[in-house]
Amino acid sequence: MTLFSLARKNIRRNLSQYSLYIASMVFSIAIYFTFVTMKYNETITGEVEASKKIASIMSSSSVVLLVFVTIFIFYSNAFFMKKRKKEVGLYALLGVRKRQIGFLLFFENLLLGIISLIFGIFFGFLASKLFLWVLLKMMDYQAVAHFTLSIDAVINTVCVFFILFLITSIQGYRVVYRFQLIELFQAEKQGEKVPKPNLWLALLGAVLVGVGYYIALANMVTSPIWKNLSVAAPFIILACVIIGTYLIFHSFIGYCLKLIKKSEGLIWQNLRLLTVSQLLYRIRGNAQTLTIIAVLSATTITAGGAVFGLYYNTKSTIQQADPFTYMYVETKDTPKLNQKGKSFDILYTEFDAKELSDAFGPYGKRNYTVMTTNTYNQLARLIDKPTIEVVGKEAVIIDPSYDERYSPDYKGKELDAVKVKKSLRLKDVTKENVLNSSIAYTTLIVTPDVFKQLERTSEKMIVHAVNNTSLTVNEAKKIQQKMPEDARFSSYPIDVKQSMENIGIVLFVGSFLGFVFLLATGSIIYFKILTEAEADKGQFMILHKMGISMKNMKYSIAAQVGVIFSVPLIVGMIHSAVALKAISSVLNMNIFVPVCIWMGIYSVIYAIYYIFTVRAYTNIIKRTIRNEG
Repeated sequence: MTLFSLARKNIRRNLSQYSLYIASMVFSIAIYFTFVTMKYNETITGEVEASKKIASIMSSSSVVLLVFVTIFIFYSNAFFMKKRKKEVGLYALLGVRKRQIGFLLFFENLLLGIISLIFGIFFGFLASKLFLWVLLKMMDYQAVAHFTLSIDAVINTVCVFFILFLITSIQGYRVVYRFQLIELFQAEKQGEKVPKPNLWLALLGAVLVGVGYYIALANMVTSPIWKNLSVAAPFIILACVIIGTYLIFHSFIGYCLKLIKKSEGLIWQNLRLLTVSQLLYRIRGNAQTLTIIAVLSATTITAGGAVFGLYYNTKSTIQQADPFTYMYVETKDTPKLNQKGKSFDILYTEFDAKELSDAFGPYGKRNYTVMTTNTYNQLARLIDKPTIEVVGKEAVIIDPSYDERYSPDYKGKELDAVKVKKSLRLKDVTKENVLNSSIAYTTLIVTPDVFKQLERTSEKMIVHAVNNTSLTVNEAKKIQQKMPEDARFSSYPIDVKQSMENIGIVLFVGSFLGFVFLLATGSIIYFKILTEAEADKGQFMILHKMGISMKNMKYSIAAQVGVIFSVPLIVGMIHSAVALKAISSVLNMNIFVPVCIWMGIYSVIYAIYYIFTVRAYTNIIKRTIRNEG
């Protein structure tokens, strides 16, 4: 029997243990192949306006994905090598030369990589149409996705991953030469150093996380903490949360489990004592791994939730900025349109707003758009917005980005017209703009009398507003092409389309990168728990001989695995919830619904990994009892 055939036989025998590793690798390669393929896809290059942007983003994303997959492969390979060390030691004990054992491991790793590469490219090709359809759907395009096999993408993927698998295979070859025979047989007994739980370290971890949360949730503009820390604040938040998370796994949870272990009324039922004792070892011994998984989960959920939140609110955000289907300023070159709309007069005039100030200093002299209450109310009724009433020298200011935390206190302040002796007293402030953002932003609503007085020294413009919900993007673009640049044409359909394109690309990339990260972290826990399951076979064998039923042992296994899976997930979700709360506060946007959807999807996939892990762990114990019991 040749070494290559022996390697193939070993893979077939251990296929159940390699299955999730191969599945994760196949998915990662498929995503990488898809991202590379997107650059050359005829549908994108021929029909999508943002094709160059897509190609650039896909190239950058494929590099990020490759870096992460490389780390994942090396991490997973280390687990498999640790698991195989006893087997390697047995080969050496039987007189097999180190060179032959090294080549055996080399061929096994290389064969696993080639299998993953073949299936990854195959499934990537089959799924490319689906991925392209998802991308076009997210970008709000109606183009038809076609099957295309890019030879350049195939060569790129094969070269990159073959080199990667070749390096890991060489690492496997070197294992034989790096360890003594006794070390190979005791490899399964060696784990991460298990620290003792310390109450003060546990409290320090909780305090550090609390400090990180407090800084993150503080007002970035008005908080003295952010003013003093400046650009260092985000780095301090990250340091506090990461170090605090490590200490939580290192001591806090271990200390809690130690207290539970001392509770006689709770612990002496079924196998709870064994379960808690095992968890005490597992969590403290794997503090570093669990911290990495919690932080990575928090990063993935935060990034995905934030982008999905922006995507979810795109149309409502654009609706706030562009209340009318389209709007433009009348010039001598603007054509006459068949679309029915309203025309009205507005002014551009300069006011001295020295009474107004915010965190960034005084406003000083600046231009404002001015319109009468009659004009505002007429437009407001067309788009179902509340009307406004002012008298005398009163005025209402429209600030679409108004936020009482950051914006100046407008109420009661006075504005002095620079060119005429006229002052206005601000009665109120509203975010309900009736002008599209390209026409005007900060606007003053005044009485007709004041408008007439300002008209003599101000720039007057005639603006046309059309509200036609059935207008398509193509129709809006045709109108836009007819308009001169100084018409400042603004269209809701076009702005929505552009925003959906930009955010849709980011959401597509972020979603699939997030799923790859999720599969990788789930696989890491799976490998680690199954490695520990092999070491625990003797303990469960003793329980079987003591008469403990398989049902109780299953309960203990499910509880242990459940805690190992759920604790980093819960910690990661709490971290991401705080981060997303801070992000939504800064953006002044409600992202509760999209974040819940995102967390739900993440949790479901994690739960699937949990089910597979419990089943695999249980099968190892069943097989041991059947063979040795």
